[in-house]
Amino acid sequence: MDTQPSPRLAAAVAERLAAACRDVVICPGSRNAPLSIALLNRRELRVHTRLDERSAAFLALGIARASRRPAAVVTTSGTAAANCLPAVAEAAHSHSPLVVVTADRPSRYVGTGASQTIEQDGIFSSFAATRSGEELAAGEIDLEVAGPVHVNVPLDVPLVAPEEPPAAGEASPAPRRPVAPAVDRGSVKLDLSRDTLVVAGDEAWDVEGLEDVPTIAEPSAPAPAEPVHPLAAGIFRRGSIGAGERSLTTRPEQLVVVGHPTLHRDVLALMADPGIDVTVLSRTGTVTDPEGNAARVATRVEAIGSPEKRWLALAREASSLAADAVREVLADQDGGLTGLHAAAILADGLAVGDGLFVAASNPVRDVSLAGLPFGGVDVYTPRGTAGIDGSVSQAIGVALARQTADPTATRAPRTLALIGDVAFLHDAGGLLSVVGSPEVEDLTIVVANDDGGGIFETLEVGAEPLRGPFERAFGTPHGADIGALCRAFGVDHELVDDAAALAAALDERAERPRGLNVVEVATDRASRRTQASRLHELVLGEGEGR
Repeated sequence: MDTQPSPRLAAAVAERLAAACRDVVICPGSRNAPLSIALLNRRELRVHTRLDERSAAFLALGIARASRRPAAVVTTSGTAAANCLPAVAEAAHSHSPLVVVTADRPSRYVGTGASQTIEQDGIFSSFAATRSGEELAAGEIDLEVAGPVHVNVPLDVPLVAPEEPPAAGEASPAPRRPVAPAVDRGSVKLDLSRDTLVVAGDEAWDVEGLEDVPTIAEPSAPAPAEPVHPLAAGIFRRGSIGAGERSLTTRPEQLVVVGHPTLHRDVLALMADPGIDVTVLSRTGTVTDPEGNAARVATRVEAIGSPEKRWLALAREASSLAADAVREVLADQDGGLTGLHAAAILADGLAVGDGLFVAASNPVRDVSLAGLPFGGVDVYTPRGTAGIDGSVSQAIGVALARQTADPTATRAPRTLALIGDVAFLHDAGGLLSVVGSPEVEDLTIVVANDDGGGIFETLEVGAEPLRGPFERAFGTPHGADIGALCRAFGVDHELVDDAAALAAALDERAERPRGLNVVEVATDRASRRTQASRLHELVLGEGEGR
């Protein structure tokens, strides 16, 4: 071993990873061979093997997001390392503790035309600082931080020793603390007797002092005590309702933004309204204030006063009006089953203790309109950069993390995922797991398949004057056979085409888990624009709103 520097360095890197991580995802490759062997020799690690580096990185991200502990992905050199960039970008903007370990050729080969050799130092640019394998081996890198870490490990030949070292480590590591947010921005005094509305997004938390304030909460935020439906934001934006002596002021005097809200246009418009006093609360390096309208930024609140009964009643009435509008639209299925119907059926079947992964685009907006969040259900969604990348892999990562969170549990907790057909196809390779890797015990992926890009139906490009190029550029019908795709990967699949069948399929799986399985629901996007317009009309008395 004294003459084998690459195996020795790899063993030291593996030891440091085992001290910080429970889960490591490895990908086959020659340059990372000593790392893979060293990691498989660590009995205290759960080692997952994936063939595609992009899916592998998102799998590790899903595990890190759900466990709030560092999870690592290990790749060979060249484009294998570059494939991790989308996951690193999401991890950076969602402050998720993803560790990317990339094997590399020695620096003397860079720029010489050597095979599978690129400049890997700094490959992730501003998303993650690059440190060396030697620094990690020496204990100079803290992996328990809120955000991605890139460790580049140049390895020279010979890459493996004639005899590999014996297995090391214990069967299971001691529990480690979750990665803590890194930034304390101090305290701000707020008078809650002013008409106050809270907007809570991803990375939000229960802020002491704001418990009784009306709150528009995105699906991955904590469930508030005074929930306000997101469609009610349109009522708050109007400024007033009624006329004459019966006119009521609806515009909030102050808005408190918690975490990273990104979903709803009317909510973002409230955040940008110069007539509203905006405070942003953050515990990370990100301050969510796209239009620069915030008067102050803090982490904690010193609350004085309490919400007026008039304001609470107005917020509750606006929320009820919006929620009732959604249910009225859902009751009308003349336009066919839509993704919103699928989201509502899934949401209605959730139980305390369940977990839910929701893909970006329409699914996360649909579950928001359907009434999430609510207490007792953990919701995960990629809102850092809000991309559809790696959705299948992240869902699987969430399920794997949740099923190992409590070693004393007699049954894996139920995890569900709602993913659109385009996002599902984008990461279909995420279904592929290598024999010997930890298996998912209870994950049902619901694919709302409207044969294309349903979200664009509700945007400006979906208006009638642009219908000519719409299908090729935005609608993108694909006609893919998702059932055949699932069978190719050995994944259980069921196709349903009505609300009752979807509800029955989910109920059956709640009683008898099927491991990793897919329920495909055939939905229609042709009516999505009309559906959105109808919702706007019911809430605000106006059509064609989004």
